[in-house]
Amino acid sequence: MHNATMYCLCLHNKVLPIIKKLNYVPVGLGNDNFSNEWLRDNTLENISSKNKYFGEYTFHYWFWKNILPTIKDNHWIGFCAYREYWGNKKKMNPNSEIEDVVIKEIPAEWNKFDTIIGEHKYINDLKLSKLIKHGLWSLARNPSAIFKSNRNIRFHFDMWHGNGNLDKAINLLDDENRETFREYTKKNISFSRGNMFVCRSKKIIDNYYKSIFPWLERCEKVFGFNLEGYGKTRIYGFLAERYLSFWFKNYANHITWPVYFKDIG
Repeated sequence: MHNATMYCLCLHNKVLPIIKKLNYVPVGLGNDNFSNEWLRDNTLENISSKNKYFGEYTFHYWFWKNILPTIKDNHWIGFCAYREYWGNKKKMNPNSEIEDVVIKEIPAEWNKFDTIIGEHKYINDLKLSKLIKHGLWSLARNPSAIFKSNRNIRFHFDMWHGNGNLDKAINLLDDENRETFREYTKKNISFSRGNMFVCRSKKIIDNYYKSIFPWLERCEKVFGFNLEGYGKTRIYGFLAERYLSFWFKNYANHITWPVYFKDIG
């Protein structure tokens, strides 16, 4: 890609041929047997051992500490995952080959902005059966949430990632963002999923990491690493997912962009 580097984060090596076709940088996370063609987050300064809990953010940390200081400003840096890619608006067809519907060059529309985040996922798309199965404690806390109009990010997080855990985490956020983020989770019904963003400002990327990683470190002292179930074990990655939308909305000139989902392995 011209004037851009796109990192594709993966948990296994089966998708390497597709990533190479897209001319993205393949990033191997976790414990799979990755070849030398993969960039890994377990070298130099890293928190790779926390991948089970942090998800994509073990690579974000590695990138922040080891790569960001070396790049030039005004160079697009992007992150996607092996099942979620930045889509080509003109060719978003679920039946097409992935290389035909994923961007391979920076769209001209992006040049008006410094940051791209994924189109928002709306929590009210949740089926009633899942709400009852997973959200009984949240409904007990807020019975009016049986109606879609009364649900928000806070309710959704409580339902999937532990009742009250979002509030506990927000209490640990820095003074500048604590109450504004709390209000954001109460007033909004959508967020950018997947911990994906693209940005051409080195300063913005650095400031984002300076905000989120100290917060997650403080959260570790409260939640630890012994939570059970995927939704709670990976709580740090899910906290980051909600925070990303809030932070870039407040601190960057951004646009939302379609994310193309393809289960390719």
